Amino acid sequence: MVFDFLVTIQAPKIENMDTFTKTDSAILAALTSLSDEEQMFRTAVRDFATSQIAPLVSHMDQAQEMDVGLLPQLFELGLMGIEIPEEFGGAGSNFFTSILVVEELSRTDPSVATLVDVQNTLVNNALARWGSDELQAHYFPKLASGWIGAFALSEAGSGSDAFALSCRATRDGDDWVLDGQKLWVTNGQEASTYIVFATVDPEAGHKGIAAFIVDRDNDGFSVGKKEDKLGIRASSTTELILDSVKVSSWKVLGELGIGYKVAIETLNEGRIGIGAQMVGTAQGALDHTIRYVHEREQFGRTIGDFQGVQFQMAEAATELEASRLLVYNAARLRDTGEDFLVPAAMAKLHSSRMAQKVTSLCIDLFGGYGFTKEFPVEKFYRDSKIGTIYEGTTNMQLQTIARGLLG
Repeated sequence: MVFDFLVTIQAPKIENMDTFTKTDSAILAALTSLSDEEQMFRTAVRDFATSQIAPLVSHMDQAQEMDVGLLPQLFELGLMGIEIPEEFGGAGSNFFTSILVVEELSRTDPSVATLVDVQNTLVNNALARWGSDELQAHYFPKLASGWIGAFALSEAGSGSDAFALSCRATRDGDDWVLDGQKLWVTNGQEASTYIVFATVDPEAGHKGIAAFIVDRDNDGFSVGKKEDKLGIRASSTTELILDSVKVSSWKVLGELGIGYKVAIETLNEGRIGIGAQMVGTAQGALDHTIRYVHEREQFGRTIGDFQGVQFQMAEAATELEASRLLVYNAARLRDTGEDFLVPAAMAKLHSSRMAQKVTSLCIDLFGGYGFTKEFPVEKFYRDSKIGTIYEGTTNMQLQTIARGLLG
C-alpha cells in the first residue's frame, strides 16, 4: 500500500550552527534530493500509472470520460487524501508529497493528474485551512475514502476578474439559499461535494463573498453542460446550476465576507500543483521522444546521433529541470510556512510556457508521426495548453510577480 510511504517530511532543524556541516548544507540546498520515503513513494505512483493508467489513456481521451474503475484505486492508494490527517482516514503527509503525485501522474496522463490535483491542492487544502472542526470531521473521512471534491469559483462574467460574482446567497432563517450558475468547474461530473463561492452582500464588493460547501444531492443543485475541450479531455469541466439550493449555516467555509481570501489563498497553493502538472506533462512527452530518437533511423543512423537533435533535446531537458526546481522550491516553501506567493507564480509561469515549448519540440522530432493520434506526443501537446490559462492566466502570474518586485 502507498500509505506506508506517505510520511510527513519536515525540514531539518538546526540547533547549533557550529555543528552544521557541509553535508547538511548540501542536503538542504538540493531541492530535487528526495528522502528514501519520497523515493519509494514516487516509484510506487509511477508503477501504478504505468501499469493501470497508461493502457486506458487513449480511450479516455477519445471518450472524454475518466475510467470509473480508476477512481476507487486512487482512493485505495491514498492519493486523494494526501494531507488529510490520519485520524480521518487520510495519509497525513505534506504538500510536497501532493506535488510529487501530480507530477508523476502527469507523466502518464495529465487528465488523471488534474482530478487528483484539484482534490488535494484545492478542496482538501481549503477545508484544512478554513474548515471548522465540524466540517472537517464530516467531510474529511468522505474525501479520503470515496468522495471527489470540486472548486466552483468561475462564472460567465468572472474569469480573471474572479470576484465579479453573480451567484447569490440569501438568508433563510438559519440557512442560506444559493442561486446562480458556475462555469469551468473541474471534477464537476464526478464530484460529490463542491466548494461554491457566492455573494452575500453585493454592496461590500469582494468582501461580501462567502464560500459554501454544497453536496451533489442538495435539492435544486444540478450539473449542467460538460465542455468539449482541446486537452485534458478525460478530466471533466462542467457547468453547475444552483436553483434555490438550501445550505445549512454550518457549511459556510471560513467566515462570511472572507470568501475572496479563501479563494485567493487556496489558488496560490493550487498554482504550484499546476506547475507540477506541466513538469510531468513535459517529462512524459520527453520520455517518449528520447525512446523514439534512439529507434528512428534516417541516413543510415538513428536521429538521436545527429547533433542538431541532441542540442534541441538538451535545451528541452534544461528548461524542464529549471521548471521542476521552481515548482519544488515553491512547494518546500509552502510546507515550511514561508512566503511562497511569488515563487508559486514564477513556477506556474515558467512551467506552463516550458511545457508548450517542450511538447511542441517533441512533435517536431517525431515528424509526421507526431501529428497523429497513433503516437502519444500530440496528446501531451494538447494537454499542455491549459497550463497558461487555468488557476490564473499567464498575465495574472506576471502581475503577481511584478507586484512582489515593485510593490
